[in-house]
Amino acid sequence: MTPIIFYGTSSWTVPVLEALFHDGRFTIQTVVTQPDRPTGRHATLTPSPIKIAAKKLGLPVYQFEKVKSDEAFHQLQPTSYTLPPTVAVLASFGQIIPQRVLDLYPQGIINIHPSLLPKYRGATPIVAAIKAGDMMTGVTFMKMDALMDHGPTIGQIEEPIHPDDTAASLEKRLSQLAATALPNVLVQYLEGKIIPQEQDHAKATTVKLLSREDGLLDWNQSAVELERTVRAFDPWPGTYMMIDGKRLKILQTSVGPKIELSPSATFAVDGEPAVACGEGSSLILKRVQPEGKAPMDGKEFLRGRPASFSNPKATR
Repeated sequence: MTPIIFYGTSSWTVPVLEALFHDGRFTIQTVVTQPDRPTGRHATLTPSPIKIAAKKLGLPVYQFEKVKSDEAFHQLQPTSYTLPPTVAVLASFGQIIPQRVLDLYPQGIINIHPSLLPKYRGATPIVAAIKAGDMMTGVTFMKMDALMDHGPTIGQIEEPIHPDDTAASLEKRLSQLAATALPNVLVQYLEGKIIPQEQDHAKATTVKLLSREDGLLDWNQSAVELERTVRAFDPWPGTYMMIDGKRLKILQTSVGPKIELSPSATFAVDGEPAVACGEGSSLILKRVQPEGKAPMDGKEFLRGRPASFSNPKATR
């Protein structure tokens, strides 16, 4: 069995860890993840999804605030194991891996990235693909180097993006896709049957981390763009608009009729709230969450706010 060190943090990497654990060709010696973080209203220290999964599988766990620290470097030495690992697997770990840690593994660290590299390097590739209106995305298996998502690839698998996909639904499918494909790709790579291929760096695009403020919808954009943004930002950071000084979360939308109103003007369509957008388009608010209240469908919300949404003549 091939000894492996696994680096990961988020929930989307759990199926990958489980797939490697249950594959008789590998033995996971250690799982490396982020420290427990405060979450929720009471800031309760909470372990990462990967730590929870690793404990259930009976795997040892290392947690480092900074994997580039001397403490981490010394604990990760392959010589501390009876079977020194020659390769590691990393997925959604959340820290930059320094060169000296990369050098610990003669066959490298294999990164699982949820996009078709070199497109969408960076932290939010799933969000970026939906927001851009891409028809296709996928998973890339890459041998890491010191630059972000820059290393040579050892495999890619495509996955179509559905018209109703949110970041959450697409992430779930890509996670299962990666878990199914990785074991065989990894074996072929380790046996020398796959030669890493350099990326076309001239075609690279990079996407950034998102903040909660990024979720404020810009009504100067077209309704098509905004509908995609609502799905792309589900579950994080979510999207919202301001009404009477309060935040209204936008949970689900559809493209509405053409309308001769200035962007951000509100009106009603068949009993549902709608907002005028750029290019003479409009967005119907199918499901919303007013500040301090539970989620509700648009019709229920509109019944409580008749003064906020006039009903001008719409042209389809």
